[in-house]
Amino acid sequence: MIVSNPQIAGLENLPGTYVFDLRICNKRLSFNRFFWNMIRLEAREAFWADEESAMAAAGLTEAEKQLVRNRDWLGIVQAGVNFFVLEKWARVVKKTNLEVYAIMRGESFEDFLKTREVPDAR
Repeated sequence: MIVSNPQIAGLENLPGTYVFDLRICNKRLSFNRFFWNMIRLEAREAFWADEESAMAAAGLTEAEKQLVRNRDWLGIVQAGVNFFVLEKWARVVKKTNLEVYAIMRGESFEDFLKTREVPDAR
């Protein structure tokens, strides 16, 4: 792998690490914008009314649409979506950050909470 940024050299060897840099951002711009736009009421309403049409209007690829349909949180991050924009969509589909973290770890929400210093937090 050719790495042009020495700050990320070797990150591919760290399991669970997914680089989000300018190259990934540009490559996945429409996918990231789809989630970012969830800050707008019109985008949320369009998604709630017809997910397929909302994804098509955003120009998502079939692979990206499948990740959204499956609510594949980790797959979406691995595909190059910045978690901070993904959080916008989490609220649209009624998920908290903690629930998303649990899903990404492959754990139930209850089991995930047991790993926290404040296991009763919601």
